[in-house]
Amino acid sequence: MGVRRRARHHGRTALTAAAVASLLSAGYAAPGSASAAAPPPQPPPQLTQAKVDDAVGKLDGIVQDGMKKTGVPGMAVVVVYKDRVLYLKGFGERKVGQSAAVDPDTVFELASLSKPLSSTVVAGVVGSKAIGWDDPVAGQLPGFALKDPWVTAHVTYTDLFSHRSGLPDHAGDLLEDLGYDRTYILDHLRHEPLSPFRASYAYTNYGVTAAGQAAANVKDTTWEKLAEDTLYGPAGMNSTSSRFADYDRAKDKAVNHVQTADGTWQAKYVRDADAQSPAGGASSTARDMGTWLRLQLANGKLDGKQIIPADPLERTHLPEIVAQPPRAPAGRAGFYGLGWNVGYDDQGRLRLSHSGAFELGANTNVTMLPGEQLGIAVLTNGAPVGLADSVALNFFDTAQYGKPTADWLSLVDHVYQQQERAGRSPTDYAKPPQNAAAARPDSAYTGTYANDFYGPLTVTADQGGLTMSLGPKPMRFRLTHYDGDTFSFETVGENATGLSGVTFKGGGQAAEVTVEAWDQDGLGTFTRP
Repeated sequence: MGVRRRARHHGRTALTAAAVASLLSAGYAAPGSASAAAPPPQPPPQLTQAKVDDAVGKLDGIVQDGMKKTGVPGMAVVVVYKDRVLYLKGFGERKVGQSAAVDPDTVFELASLSKPLSSTVVAGVVGSKAIGWDDPVAGQLPGFALKDPWVTAHVTYTDLFSHRSGLPDHAGDLLEDLGYDRTYILDHLRHEPLSPFRASYAYTNYGVTAAGQAAANVKDTTWEKLAEDTLYGPAGMNSTSSRFADYDRAKDKAVNHVQTADGTWQAKYVRDADAQSPAGGASSTARDMGTWLRLQLANGKLDGKQIIPADPLERTHLPEIVAQPPRAPAGRAGFYGLGWNVGYDDQGRLRLSHSGAFELGANTNVTMLPGEQLGIAVLTNGAPVGLADSVALNFFDTAQYGKPTADWLSLVDHVYQQQERAGRSPTDYAKPPQNAAAARPDSAYTGTYANDFYGPLTVTADQGGLTMSLGPKPMRFRLTHYDGDTFSFETVGENATGLSGVTFKGGGQAAEVTVEAWDQDGLGTFTRP
C-alpha cells in the first residue's frame, strides 16, 4: 500500500485531526475495506509485560514501514508502561536535504496535541481552587461574549474544553489565517452563529483558547507563563513550550514539511500558532512527552510528587459530549472529554487519544489505556497522511492482538482525504464556462466594503486587474475573472482550500461582495457603506 503522491490543498485537517481517533473507535471503515469491517479477535482482559515487550520490539519495523510508505521525513516515538519509559527513539531527518537526524530531544510542533496538554495545565489551576471546571468564564475574560447573552453568562471551562459551547466548527480560525491576533479573534466570536448549547459538538480551537486565556487571567499571568509554571517547569519538561519563539529558536528542531505534486517532501511553510496557543501552539520532544505520559498515567504524580492534583486531572478523562454518534445500531459512540477523545474498547476499558495536524507540515498523536498504564506519543514533521495515528493504532493492536487488525495507514489517510475534499469549493474556478459573461469595468467593483467580523475589505485596480486586501497587515489577494460579477482567488494559510469564489452584487457600483471561502457560517458578505 502506498499513500497518495500529490500536492494537497491546505484543508481544515489541522482542526479535524483530533476527531480521527473518535471516527475509528466508532467503527469507521473506508469503502471497500474488508479488513476494517471484520471484527478484531477478542483479546485477553488484561495486557501483560510480555505482550507489551513484544509490541515494543516490533515498533522499529512499524515506524520504518510507515515512513517508507509515506516518505514523511522524520518522527520521534515514546512508549510508557507502568511508569517506565520502554521506548524512546528518533527516526529520519529534521529537514529534508540536511544531515541532522531526529533524536529523542528534537522539538516538534504539536498542533492539536496541545489540547490535552492544556487541559492538564487548567486541571492544575482547578486544583489550586482558583477556578472550578464548571465555573463560567465570562467574568475572567473581559470583553468575551457569544451571540446569545444567556450562553455568554453560563458557558464554562468544561463547555469550551469539550467543544459543546455551540460555536460552529473551527470558529475564528479563518481570522487567524488573515493575521488577526488572539485578542481580536476572541472578541469577535460574538458574531458567530450558535448551535444548541451543551447539546451539539463542534470542534473549535478558539473555544479552547478562550478557556485557557481565562484561566491565565485568573492567575494574573499569560497563558504561556501559566503553562510553564503549572506543568512544564514542575514536571521537568524543559524542552516544552507554548511559545512559537521557543520552538523557532531551538537548535534541535524538526522543520515542517508538505508533500508536493511529484511526491517529494519540502520545507515550504512556517506555522506560528501563537494566536491559538492553548489549542494548537505547544511544542515538545518525545522525551518530554514521555514525562507527561507518566504523569497522566499516574494520576498527576511524577516520582512520588503530586504535580497536578488527581481529581481535577481525572475529570479531563471523562466523556462530556458525544462527538461521533454510532455509525450502526451495534456501533460505539465516540466521546470528547476535556481536551481528549474519550472511548471504550471491547473490554470496556477507557481509551484516551488525541491527534494533532498542521496542513502546513506536522502530524502528531497520543494514545493511552489508563487502566493498563500504557501510552504512546508519536511526533512527525510531515503534513497529515495518516502516519502518526497509524503508528499508535498499530502499536496498540500489536500489544493486544499480536499484530495490526487493519490497514490503519490507509484508513486514517482516507479520513484526512475526506476532510480535505469537504473544504473545497464545488465550483472549479480554474475552468471558466465557455459562455462566461464579461465583467463590468473595474470601477464598478473598487472601493471599501465593511464587515463586523472580518473587518474592512478594500478592492483596488491596477494594470494587472483587481486586488482585494484585508486583515491587520493587510493581506492582498489577486482576483481572476470567472464569470460575470464572479471572480476567484487562491486561499492561503493553514485552512486554505484552493480557489474560492468572490461574487459582487448590485447595479452600477457593486453594493456588496461575498467571499465564498469565508462564508461558511454566513459571515462572508462585505457591504459598501
